[in-house]
Amino acid sequence: MPKRILQGTVVSDKNDKTVVVRVERRFAHPILQKTVRRSKKYKAHDESNQFKVGDLVSIEECAPISKDKRWTVVSAQS
Repeated sequence: MPKRILQGTVVSDKNDKTVVVRVERRFAHPILQKTVRRSKKYKAHDESNQFKVGDLVSIEECAPISKDKRWTVVSAQS
């Protein structure tokens, strides 16, 4: 099964080797047919502490690194 890749914005880089990434998804409400925005935050592994708050990044699913970390930062988006 392929690994999922998500894109989001770094909202916190205070932890060592970890960034918190907010991933936003949009979908049509089933009844109202209005576009709704929902976001979720993921903790991702950043080995070199190179990503800062506000950076657009891609994160990839991986084996569990800690209790909450199951994603690694793959690259920065432009």
